Amino acid sequence: MATARTENAGPVVMGLNKQNGQLRGQTKPASVQPASAAQEKSLGAPQKPEWGGIKFGDDWKKSLQLPPKDNRVRTSDVTATKGNEFEDYCLKRELLMGIFEMGWEKPSPIQEESIPIALSGRDILARAKNGTGKSGAYLIPLLERIDLKKDHIQAIVMVPTRELALQMSQISIQLSKHLGGVKVMATTGGTNLRDDIMRLDETVHVVIATPGRILDLIKKGVAKVDRVQMMVMDEADKLLSQDFVVLIEDIISFLAKNRQILLYSATFPISVQKFMVKHLQKPYEINLMEELTLKGITQFYAYVTERQKVHCLNTLFSRLQINQSIIFCNSTQRVELLAKKITQLGYSCFYIHAKMMQVGETRICPPPSDLFTRGIDIQAVNVVINFDFPKNAETYLHRIGRSGGFHSQLFLRCKAIEEQLVTDIKPIPSSIDKSLYVAEYHSASGDCEVEEVEEKPERQQDST
Repeated sequence: MATARTENAGPVVMGLNKQNGQLRGQTKPASVQPASAAQEKSLGAPQKPEWGGIKFGDDWKKSLQLPPKDNRVRTSDVTATKGNEFEDYCLKRELLMGIFEMGWEKPSPIQEESIPIALSGRDILARAKNGTGKSGAYLIPLLERIDLKKDHIQAIVMVPTRELALQMSQISIQLSKHLGGVKVMATTGGTNLRDDIMRLDETVHVVIATPGRILDLIKKGVAKVDRVQMMVMDEADKLLSQDFVVLIEDIISFLAKNRQILLYSATFPISVQKFMVKHLQKPYEINLMEELTLKGITQFYAYVTERQKVHCLNTLFSRLQINQSIIFCNSTQRVELLAKKITQLGYSCFYIHAKMMQVGETRICPPPSDLFTRGIDIQAVNVVINFDFPKNAETYLHRIGRSGGFHSQLFLRCKAIEEQLVTDIKPIPSSIDKSLYVAEYHSASGDCEVEEVEEKPERQQDST
């Protein structure tokens, strides 16, 4: 059982508490000057240009309604910047207002590298860790380039899961709320197709979608994408896996030849390289992956038998200083049984997995299966536990990256826990013994209900 931990402030164990982020900014209307006053101004200092109802000379930041300042210590993954400011990119004032009201004070390294290149219209192949600002790296230039005078789809953001689509949609809406009319639509599998068709009958500028659903809408002639100028692929490694690659190729065939493609992910397998050669035109390559895992995340593993896992988990709960925790399992059955066991131990616990009804998936809470690992970044989470060992290295990286790029202060009293569990708790080594991937199952006479579940390989599900 592997544990990754960061230290930050937040609510109580296991429960999920997210700020609604509904902030409102103020804009100062421009006043109309009489002719004589305008002539007097022309004799003095040059007039400062006005745009969007905001005077450039105003201290416009005073009108912003900023979220509470995040005082957590950040690691170099998000602080090793060139010293740029968001204002340096000549963004619309209204977009800057949305950026600052999101709590984004300065661009992160991936945003510094990506924003000016994306604004120039060049293709991008970007590799950066989870929790370092990839979403802002493409959403900011995307929203900047939206032309409100055009009423057709101008940008598509492709994501592998419904959860990530909804998350990116909310971020886009918050960033663009002062732009005055940018229409963002999220469309995913498992939702009412008729609602999507009716929505596309109106003006939509940005579509955030899973591949299966947007391809269905394109083939039905509802989503007109021939004038799309930008397509973003977030979590590109998953989008170009066997589950999605055929759909992605079909979608690209409907786009104009001069479209811009931006690829972002934490891992780049061979499939991404092949796609780059085939579809990207002289892409600008960004690689901020000197190390695979985020700095500030301390990783440990405990070698225990299957029947000891729940006891080990209970010990960690009692010994660790946990704000919120996410626990990952390798099957939906084990998620449900573990959630039941944790509740019996007296902890507040909810779960989500791929086979739940769509209406139930709106409650995002641990312990999830790997559907949950991509795109979710909950600031209050400071402990990530792999109850089952991940099936591959990519999944492991996405799992432990959920707590973002913040500094870790390890309060884990390893020696005391080792003595209580009669086992060793060690830093995760660079190479993993393959035997760790095989769970040991014992008779049902033990005290762990989870061991009674027969582990069955899950078929990869297309969440579209």
